[in-house]
Amino acid sequence: MRISGTFLAAIGLFFGFIGLIYWFTAYEEAGFVMLMGTAILGLLPGGYYLWWSRRMRPLEGDLPDASISDGAGTIDSFPGSSIWPFLIGMGALFAVLTFIFGLWLAPIAIALGVSAIIGGVVESRRGGTV
Repeated sequence: MRISGTFLAAIGLFFGFIGLIYWFTAYEEAGFVMLMGTAILGLLPGGYYLWWSRRMRPLEGDLPDASISDGAGTIDSFPGSSIWPFLIGMGALFAVLTFIFGLWLAPIAIALGVSAIIGGVVESRRGGTV
C-alpha cells in the first residue's frame, strides 16, 4: 500500500508541477484545469493510501523480500459467467439513447435495468445461475 501511495502521490506532484508551468507559459485555462484535475486524481488516492499505510500492517508488496507469488491471492475461485452485467449495459445504452431519440425508449431501458438488477441480486444470493 505504501508503494502504491508513493507512486500515485508522485504522479499527482508531477502533474501539479507541469500544470503550474503550463499556466505561466501558455496562459490557457482549459489545459491548466485538466492538469490540476489529473494532479488531484493522483494526490487524493495517493495521500489516502499513504495515510492508511502507517496504520496498517505492511502488505506483501511492501516487504523488501517479497516474491510475486506472495501477493497472488486465492487462485481458482473465479465467478461463473452471468448475463446480468450485459443486460445492465444494454439498459444503460437504451437510457442514453432515450436522450437522443426520445422518451419511447425509456420503458425498454427501465425494464432492462430493473430486470438485470433483480436478476443479479437473486443470482448472488443463490450462488448460481437463475
